[in-house]
Amino acid sequence: MLRLRASLLLFPALASMASFAQEDEAKAPRYEPREHYTKYEYRIPVRDGSRLFTAVYVPKDAGQGGKTYPVLMTRTPYSCGPYGVDRDGVRRLAPSEAFLKAGYIFVCQDVRGRYMSEGTWRVMTPHLAAKRGPNDVDESSDTHDSVQWLMEHVSGHNGRVGLWGISYPGFYTAASIIDSHPAIKAASPQAPIGDYYQRDDGYHGGALMLAHNYGFYTWYRPQQTPTVDARRGASFDYRDRDAYNYFLKLGNLDAIAQSFAGANPDAPASNPFFDELVQHDSFDDYWRQRRLLPHLKNIQAAVLTVGGWYDAEDLAGPLTVYHAIEQQNPGANNSLVMGPWVHGGWMRGVGQQLGAIGFDGRHSEWFQKSVLLPFFEQHLRGGADAKLAEATVFETGTNVWRRYDAWPPRQAKLRSFYLQAGGKLAGEAPAAGATAFDSYVSDPNKPVPFIAYTAMGMPKDYMVGDQRFTATRPDVLVYETEPLEDDLTVAGPVSVELFVASTGTDADFVVKLIDVWPQDAGPEPVAPSRDKPSDTPPPTPAFGGYQQLVRGDPLRARFRHGFDKPEALVPGQVEKLAFDLPDLNHSFRRGHRLMIQVQSSWFPLIDRNPQTFVRIRSARPEDFQTATQTVYRGGAQASRVQLRVVDPAASQTPNKP
Repeated sequence: MLRLRASLLLFPALASMASFAQEDEAKAPRYEPREHYTKYEYRIPVRDGSRLFTAVYVPKDAGQGGKTYPVLMTRTPYSCGPYGVDRDGVRRLAPSEAFLKAGYIFVCQDVRGRYMSEGTWRVMTPHLAAKRGPNDVDESSDTHDSVQWLMEHVSGHNGRVGLWGISYPGFYTAASIIDSHPAIKAASPQAPIGDYYQRDDGYHGGALMLAHNYGFYTWYRPQQTPTVDARRGASFDYRDRDAYNYFLKLGNLDAIAQSFAGANPDAPASNPFFDELVQHDSFDDYWRQRRLLPHLKNIQAAVLTVGGWYDAEDLAGPLTVYHAIEQQNPGANNSLVMGPWVHGGWMRGVGQQLGAIGFDGRHSEWFQKSVLLPFFEQHLRGGADAKLAEATVFETGTNVWRRYDAWPPRQAKLRSFYLQAGGKLAGEAPAAGATAFDSYVSDPNKPVPFIAYTAMGMPKDYMVGDQRFTATRPDVLVYETEPLEDDLTVAGPVSVELFVASTGTDADFVVKLIDVWPQDAGPEPVAPSRDKPSDTPPPTPAFGGYQQLVRGDPLRARFRHGFDKPEALVPGQVEKLAFDLPDLNHSFRRGHRLMIQVQSSWFPLIDRNPQTFVRIRSARPEDFQTATQTVYRGGAQASRVQLRVVDPAASQTPNKP
């Protein structure tokens, strides 16, 4: 009883203390970077004579009493503005306020040919393994020369440089650590592009990522540099609110490529960058030269590659960059982080939710404080060991962070799920010798939409979107398991084997892996009150039975033997299609079901396949023809998906955010 009374007496005191603490926190002055940093601007000459605009923010006490700071550098095609030494923009360069308070020399450089830097910008700058003279330049050489200049002309540094960037700046980070300057000690390529053609921004399975690339190139256009052109802020007038109708009305890619003026008659009708993209629609020399992955060698810096499981733009890039460094640099300090994020969401969002799916925590803040800052502090300032795992990955479904000593986890075991009669999906192979199949009619003039609502562009939540709207379409095949008796945790890529035939001479086959929630999932429906009159409200979709997209990707059948070897289908001839869906780390919970959907369009996420073997960009209206697509599921032609299944108990779990 005495303890109870003591605690009761203590509660008012604690409440009072908490109140005072909140008042003190409210009165605490906001951190103002201008009070701590001075901005300088330079045009740094590199070996071919071009000058690269570089903004440098130096702590005001750098050099005083021998005090030094590490350098943290970002290289970007998206502008280092605001321009002018009196205009502050250091918050844009720091991954978080904690970095500002820790103290770094923050550097931002406009890459060659963008904004205030001289030279010519090129898509995914080709890396030159052999440089024979001063005119042989690439991102590695531009960074090397810039870092050397900074070491010689900026005072107050400690001789250590870190690189980081998201998306295209992530590509520049990765490209800059090849044969890098010895002062570069750490780098964090985040959502980097590793291979623009193969499953990053440009093409997936040989199909153009139409909605995303069109939206990007409405504002990202060639520049006459140097310039402070800020056209990114100007919105593009589609004169429509539904991308499905917008692109369908435009027609083929040639017509789409001539629509970049929008509602502005004075704007250019085309964008050379988009023209290049659609012109090179197979894996030709243009893309081979721009493929970064084979060149990620001789890397001496510690590397922390970061990506998001729901990055609709560059999900593959972080994984392929991590693997290329791992395979080509034995013994390198090389780590991977994959979290529950959209593109750049670890910096631009909370990381707590995507659409209807929640992740039970503020995972972006945890990453910034517990992973990224300790990584740079360790390697640039000699701080404590960040104790990062080889792979720190978020497991969706259970919403738990996992630590593995390799990615995919070494203990992952392949488990097959076969397409069965009656829309079943099961682990047992169909009977040998049996010939069985399912068919559907695909009409490229009425393509399957990729979202259930009208929108422009590529909404981020499509990657967890409810697929019930497609499951009832006659041009989509659906297969699902019985409810799972135990959790099924999948880690790594999903391998697909389809045996197919078509009445056309080309076809797309989109495979989607779906987590079907139980019918009793989500809150109970709320009954309307009978105590007072009310009008009928808008319908609220029930979450029970939600068909959550987990992974999906297409394969354009003309590329079934290689993305550099387009070949027509022979009508009626059975072909084996083998490809992977992008990596995941997802737990299908007990009581849920696995579902596979197969379809032949996904519009306008990807461009339309006319289903005739023609040059797709120039396909005529009469080339877009209906075709019957057949998926075989018996005997030696048993279509299946293979999942890499793990026991999460075999991993180590870091502290929960």
